[in-house]
Formats: sequence, structure tokens, C-alpha cells
Amino acid sequence: MYLIINIIGLFVFLGVAFLFSRDRKNIQWASIATLVVLNLILAWFFVYFPAGTLVVKKAAEGISWVIDASFAGIGFAFHSFTAPKQLDMAVAALFPILLVVPLFDILMYLRILPWIMRGIGWVLAKITRQPKFEAFFGIEMMFLGNTEALAVSSEQLKRMKETRVLTLAMMSMSSVSGAIVGAYVTMIPGELVLTAIPLNIVNAMIVASILNPVKVEVDEDVIYDLRANEARQPFFSFLGDSVLNAGKLVLIIIAFVISFVALAELADRLIHLVTGGIGHLFHAKGSFGLDQILGVFMYPFALLLGLPLDEAWLVAQNMAKKIVTNEFVVMGQIAGEVNDYAPHRRAVISTFLISFANFSTIGMIIGTLKGIVNEKTSDFVSKYVPMMLLAGILVSLLTAGFVGLFAW
Repeated sequence: MYLIINIIGLFVFLGVAFLFSRDRKNIQWASIATLVVLNLILAWFFVYFPAGTLVVKKAAEGISWVIDASFAGIGFAFHSFTAPKQLDMAVAALFPILLVVPLFDILMYLRILPWIMRGIGWVLAKITRQPKFEAFFGIEMMFLGNTEALAVSSEQLKRMKETRVLTLAMMSMSSVSGAIVGAYVTMIPGELVLTAIPLNIVNAMIVASILNPVKVEVDEDVIYDLRANEARQPFFSFLGDSVLNAGKLVLIIIAFVISFVALAELADRLIHLVTGGIGHLFHAKGSFGLDQILGVFMYPFALLLGLPLDEAWLVAQNMAKKIVTNEFVVMGQIAGEVNDYAPHRRAVISTFLISFANFSTIGMIIGTLKGIVNEKTSDFVSKYVPMMLLAGILVSLLTAGFVGLFAW
């Protein structure tokens, strides 16, 4: 019975995306069907075959090896920032941008990256029936993380129409960073972490294609090189500009993250204050906040993942806390007990947590785009912040649902 509910749940999640779609008439259902079949194959392959997980693991280790090099520079300037075992978010996720962006810009300058992007984009576009860059961007964000993937794609973003930029913003809600995959596997089962990563990317394409269908003409479906009409700068002048732009981007993102997280915390405290006051009037103790409210909304979706009533309530609370705070908070809470969960519950909650889909990520994405695209485009994307959050949640639910089909 629970398997049937799980299958129904997948259709419901897709139905929710359809309900909130910006343009239902232009949804490319053939592409969606292809992506759904691809995800079923991937879920089956990664759950049952260690070789599949090994591929993702080695790729993540390669990205982590590059990211680790950034900590040499960070540690040289701010040794105390990198000395503690638990790194701050800015150090772990944002400061590496100061290496990653110049590195990718160098590859762009040497015309190596556009060649790679065109090749991978062409192959993935043929398989997924998605535009070349959107297909390649999925691979980028699978390992680099949302801000880094957007940052290294700045040349492309500046030339894309605003609806395509919105698609990338939605997809970015479901990314992870290769630099912190190692931290994930210390808290929850590593095989589930590495299974969720590629599934998130395909699901991000599915959800973005339903919520925000965009018709891309043949002349728009290109991977851009450095601007051909601009004089080619001397290498070190180009590199200096790249480093300065990366530094500005880090500062912009940090400002947005601090503001968004603080505003969410203030809203949570106000809700606690109001609900506590109402409870006091009726001689009831305690109060509830954002995560409890979201937990109520997430409960039906947790049930649709094929969980028993009692387990669904606990998982819904975990899901809500992850959305309000971040995945590390929930992972830390369940780390000591997750291996004792029933196989289905363990698979569902573990894979749901593997993404950056939360309130603070919205600030990071909007902040990144503010530093890259023009004001008109960033304002357009900002209008759809609720849809971005919905996209992130639906992707996590779909990933948990697909993996749950094969974990009982």
C-alpha cells in the first residue's frame, strides 16, 4: 500500500508544479516524460549498483580537491577562519568563489571552457531535450554549488533573456557543493547522499520546465565565448578584473544572506510572540513558530512519500526545519539515529535534505544575480521568489519520492 501511495505522491508533486506553472500551454511534456524515465533509471542504478555511486563520488572528490586549494589562500589571509573544524558558511561556501571564478574565467579566456560546455551541453540536450546551456548548468551546479555555478556562468547569464535566467535561479535552489559533500556523509548514509545529487539535477530540470516553460529559439540555444567584439585584454589584466569581480560578488552575497536570515529569524520570533500571547489568554503554555507552521503544511506531502502516519509527522517537522534553517541543522539532529530508521524513512529524509533549498539560499541566489545581470533581469527574478522556494521544495520531494520507490 505504501508503495502505491509513494507512486501517487510523485504524480501529485508534478501536479503541484503544473498548478503553479507560469505558462501551462507551452510545457514540453515529451521532455518531461524523458526526464522522468531518466530519473527512474538513475534511482534504480544508484540504489542497486555501487558503480553508479562511485562515479558521482569520484567527481565530487575532484571538485573538493580544487576547492581545498582555495583554503590555502583563505588560511594565509585569515588563518583563524580555517583553523576550526566547523567552518563558517561564508568561509566554506563563499570564499572559495575567489578561486573558482578566476579559474573558470581563465578557462574561458583560453577558450577551453566554451569548447567543453558545447560538447557536454550538446550530449545532455540530446538526451534530456533541454537547451544546451540549461543542460550543462545542471552538471555545473551538481558539484560547484548555486552561487559558484551562477558566478562562473556570468558571461552566459548577461546575454540570456530574463525568463531563462529565472529557470537557472529555480534550478539553483536544488544544488549542492562538492566542497561540503564530505561533511554530509559524516552525518547521514553516504550512499544516499551521492544518490540524491544527480537525481536533484534531473528533478530541477523537470520542475523548472513545468513551473517556467521557456521556448528557446535555435539562435538563442548557444554557449557563448568571450565577447568577440571586445578587445582581448592582456592575461593578467583580465585575471585582475576577474578577482575583483569575484570579491565584489562575495560581499554582495554575504550582505543578502545576513539580511534574509535575520528577517526570517525576526518573523519567527514575532510568530512565537503572537502565538505565545494567544496561548496565554487561554491559559495554554508554549508557542509555535515558522518551522511548526511549515511542518503542518509539509505533513500531507510526507504522507505522500509512503510513510506511516507517525513517521510522516516526524519527517514533516524535519523537512520544515530544513527549509527554515538549513540541512546541517537537521542532519546534526538525526545523525545519531538515522541508521536505526526503517529503510524507507531513512532513504526519504536523507535524500530530501541533500540540497540548499531554504530561505537563506534565496538571498544567496538573488544576491549573486544582482552582481551579474542587469537590474531589469534581477528585478524580474526577484518577483518569483516564492516560486523559487516552491521549486526547491518540489525537487527535494521528487528526489525523496524516486529514491523511496526502491528503498523498503
